Amino acid sequence: MLSDTSLRAALFENPVFLSAVASVFVAQILKGVVHAASGRMRKARELAAIVAWRTGGMPSSHAAAVCSLCVAIAFAEGISSNMFALSLWLALIVLRDAVGVRRSAGLSARALNTLGRAASEKLGIDFQPAKEVQGHTPLEVIVGALLGGFIAAGLSLL
Repeated sequence: MLSDTSLRAALFENPVFLSAVASVFVAQILKGVVHAASGRMRKARELAAIVAWRTGGMPSSHAAAVCSLCVAIAFAEGISSNMFALSLWLALIVLRDAVGVRRSAGLSARALNTLGRAASEKLGIDFQPAKEVQGHTPLEVIVGALLGGFIAAGLSLL
């Protein structure tokens, strides 16, 4: 069994783990910068929420993470390894989900909420809005994927 110290050392000396963490961190910081630059930000707390945990937006941190894992594993284990094959399929599923299923669910929830609010106003009934999950546009996913791949390549080649 690993001690806490050896577990930390194992994780923070592992280029695959470090590339994934760095990719998510950089993507979330860039997401905050893009949001702030768009002029839609009202409060500093909103920027903190974006950087800390909010999903959706430019670039996709999910895409950055899985592509970073895939590229780092390719450098560490080779493209003929089982780990690379697993990470590639995981990346493809996550990328497809980010741009497809999650985006469609978010758009459907938004339409449902619009209809629900209108019905609530007209009929005077209580309405609880559905959570509008933010998916990604194809460009947000592509930029996130490239970001993660470049970070993993950079860390792997250092």
